Amino acid sequence: MIEVIGHTAIDHICTVSHLPGPDDSTLVTDRKILFGGGAANIAAGIARLGGDVSLISAVGSDFAGSDYDEWMETIGIKKHFFTIPETNTAAAFIFTDPKGSQMTFFEWGASVAFRTQSPDDVRYVHMATADPGFNGKVAEKAEFVSFDPGQDLHLYGKEDLTNILDHTSILFANQYEVAGMCVTLGISKDELFTRVPVAVMTMGKEGSVLYQNQEKQIIPAISVEAVDPTGAGDSYRAGFLTAYMDGYDTASCCRIGTTTASFVVSAIGCQTNLVCWEEMKTRYIQAFGRFPAPGIKPYIL
Repeated sequence: MIEVIGHTAIDHICTVSHLPGPDDSTLVTDRKILFGGGAANIAAGIARLGGDVSLISAVGSDFAGSDYDEWMETIGIKKHFFTIPETNTAAAFIFTDPKGSQMTFFEWGASVAFRTQSPDDVRYVHMATADPGFNGKVAEKAEFVSFDPGQDLHLYGKEDLTNILDHTSILFANQYEVAGMCVTLGISKDELFTRVPVAVMTMGKEGSVLYQNQEKQIIPAISVEAVDPTGAGDSYRAGFLTAYMDGYDTASCCRIGTTTASFVVSAIGCQTNLVCWEEMKTRYIQAFGRFPAPGIKPYIL
């Protein structure tokens, strides 16, 4: 069992003619309202791949009995929620231009509960976007920590990041988040990656880089017709973590992650095109050749 901590949100995904600057406007050419939230996306991806997953999140009074609630039940996510009465579930407003560049505005809504709640004991945990203080307490308690600051990185101070990284076994971040962490901590990229046993930096269509044992390995992305980049990183993490729990080596986990992400970017929305393990395995073989065999699980889950 892996426990994923962070936001459950409703995504408002908009396609725009261009991303506006200050005091400017833009034309919205398409808008869809879909399931989202970084932690919920990862939990859903793990569940669809057949992993055993629990989601620790916060929702408003609008969530129970909703289509989103029923979807989580259908795919088998175990829900451990803080429910905040008379409050909306968090919402993301995501704007994507024709080049795939994005701008996001996020309403925390019920997720403010993380700022006042104390976490229960957890063993094997992935911390996605959420409150830095809550995540810091989780990191101190957990036996194994996977960490992904995501778009909440701007909320983390030097002390927050230092504390969490001291307890982190696997760090996930895209190249922009890596740069942001380096600025906050006042260190170089190489120094950041040597602080944790395993680090994975995703770079969109340029693939990803695995840093482990002071060595790096480039994992190419799978070329597909990308429709929407939203949720690609979350699905990558879902694929990686599902494989990691089953004992696959870290390089294979990265390839499984990028394979899972290749499905998600082919449709609009973070959870619209999640796939099962066998679908992922078929594409993996097409892209990378022989599918690897799992090894010994790193933890008793």
